[in-house]
Amino acid sequence: MADAKVIPFDEDRPRRRTPRRVRAVPAPGPAEREQLAPAPEAGQEPGAAPAERGGGWDRRIAGGLAFLRRRVTGEYEVDDFGYDKELTDQVLMSLMRPLYDKYFRVEVKGIENIPAEGGALIVANHSGTLPLDGLMLQVAVHDHHPAERHLRLLAADLVFMLPVVNELARKAGHTLACAEDAQRLLEAGELVGVMPEGFKGIGKPFGDRYKLQRFGRGGFVSTALRAGTPIVPCSIVGAEEIYPMVGNAKTLARLLGIPYFPITPTFPWLGPLGAVPLPTKWTIQFGEPIPTDGYAAEAAEDPMLMFNLTDQVREQIQHTLYKLLVQRRSVFF
Repeated sequence: MADAKVIPFDEDRPRRRTPRRVRAVPAPGPAEREQLAPAPEAGQEPGAAPAERGGGWDRRIAGGLAFLRRRVTGEYEVDDFGYDKELTDQVLMSLMRPLYDKYFRVEVKGIENIPAEGGALIVANHSGTLPLDGLMLQVAVHDHHPAERHLRLLAADLVFMLPVVNELARKAGHTLACAEDAQRLLEAGELVGVMPEGFKGIGKPFGDRYKLQRFGRGGFVSTALRAGTPIVPCSIVGAEEIYPMVGNAKTLARLLGIPYFPITPTFPWLGPLGAVPLPTKWTIQFGEPIPTDGYAAEAAEDPMLMFNLTDQVREQIQHTLYKLLVQRRSVFF
């Protein structure tokens, strides 16, 4: 190796005229570098840069504080229906996911049948004594669709008459089940969900489980025809057994002003514990969309066409329900 001159750091010391030899030290190999590297701190992944340590928690805390600041100052947006996207994504969805993922262990099929963009009407069966199926359907669409689309459910009047529930439903993007609101949402390119069975579906006795009730007069078909959006049939298996309704205290229901008062094997006998749903295994399947954009403008006023399309949607949902029931191994597994 060639001789190299060493310049001393002490300027007061006289410089040597005689050059000094410096011995070359070989670069450490991979094994030596691993031994010389500082040990990672607790909770740090091996090989992570020091700047990344604790970054995940720091970002979460900062994001949470920013969220609270916007809540306090009112610097957040809601649409004309009261939908609060930020609150839904960060709070409401987070509250429903443990029930969806761990308790009901929902399996989703046919999510590719939901359009990636533009308006569409999802029509599903309704059951379960309490309308938990609508909430689980909302999580399924958002968490499994590649575009993370939000489902705007059409709810009955009773939902918007209840304190707290009314406000939460609005914040989550749901609105009154009327043709005008549904058409506005569809024409704005939103994904709208409807359960035409209504209270007849969620309040039916356990002996009639998975037997679809009437779908009304086909108002949802008329709305889809006017907006020119596809109809996506949806079948939900598992919700029927969460509260097996073996009786209905009709007199008490009339006194309370509610459609029915359910009697189940656990409610009201166990008090608040009886309101805990059974941990059934759910399957949600989305069928092939039925297009409506090929019909003339006056088709929405044709009662025979609406009857035929309504019956087509209903039969497709019922057929898929039977198929899923044959395929499932157990109510709970």
